[in-house]
Amino acid sequence: MNKVTYVGLDVHKDTIVVALAEDGRSGEIRFFGTIANTCDSVVRLTKQLSAAGSTPRFCYEAGPYGYGLHRHITKLGFECAVVAPAMIPRKAADRVKTDRRDAEMLARLWRAGELTSIWTPDEEQEAVRDLIRTRKQPMDAVKVAKQQLLSFLLRHGLRYDNGSYWTKRHRGWLANLRRFRFPYQQLAFEELKRAVDQAEARVATLDQAIDEVVQDWRFAPVVDALRALRGVNTTIAATVVAEIGDITRFENP
Repeated sequence: MNKVTYVGLDVHKDTIVVALAEDGRSGEIRFFGTIANTCDSVVRLTKQLSAAGSTPRFCYEAGPYGYGLHRHITKLGFECAVVAPAMIPRKAADRVKTDRRDAEMLARLWRAGELTSIWTPDEEQEAVRDLIRTRKQPMDAVKVAKQQLLSFLLRHGLRYDNGSYWTKRHRGWLANLRRFRFPYQQLAFEELKRAVDQAEARVATLDQAIDEVVQDWRFAPVVDALRALRGVNTTIAATVVAEIGDITRFENP
């Protein structure tokens, strides 16, 4: 029977710290070394571990470096789990943290079956997720720009009393507002209005891009089904699908 070597990877921008846990409860746990965080180095690592006569099974902690390493190792034909950081068991008294200790801990827990792997999106789904997450920044900018404009008007005693803010009527009131004594105050007001318009234009551009992407996406039928719910538009439905992925992987709602 082919033995398994459990490989813990502590991934960094330029390097990967590698630790091994040999199969079996009493198997040796040892530090393997540090390799460069490149495709060629990972290929050499898999070949070196496979040449020892065992099957390597890799795992690393989810973090800012994404899923590229997972996809690369998987394409090479090896199992690789991306581990949820919040689900890693840690001893309360264990406060010494080094790259080597982290890699050895991952290898040991991976062998013991105590790690919870997360669902990893494919490249297309991650691209859609990136597009949707990019939308958050201009959405925040819209909120900030609107608040700054309203605060400016409030400081100068200008109130809108004919209904809700940011309706068509309110925007018309803003467009015709010429009540500032000094021309540079009027200029400041116009710049604040322009900031709102520019942020909203960015959001509209991204919304249009999301609408176009969803049409050819393999999850388009799921997005269409979610849009049937009250209050759920294309952007909301696409966000749900992009973040959750294949809903059928859950056993219950």
